[in-house]
Amino acid sequence: MTEHRLGDVIDDHCIKCRRVTNHSIVSIVESQAAKVRCRTCYHDHDYRHEQPPPSKKDLKKQELFNEVLSTVAPVSAAEAQLELEQLSDKKKARSKRA
Repeated sequence: MTEHRLGDVIDDHCIKCRRVTNHSIVSIVESQAAKVRCRTCYHDHDYRHEQPPPSKKDLKKQELFNEVLSTVAPVSAAEAQLELEQLSDKKKARSKRA
């Protein structure tokens, strides 16, 4: 990987423009870009490695999913395997009938 210098132009996801645009390196920490400035809207932000931040909708979905999972009693691995075997046996029996 090439060594970055202040002012070098790199691609990154701009949270204001909501797309990947050219950015100038504004700050470097341990030879890695830390802060960048969008060359389209001139907004400064942390370097995101061209990854868009997760949407608020996705974060809310994940939070609700984790909440539901926390209320469900965990099933032991043996019980889960037994249930899977029973389901596969039922599917095999149905396919033989048809």
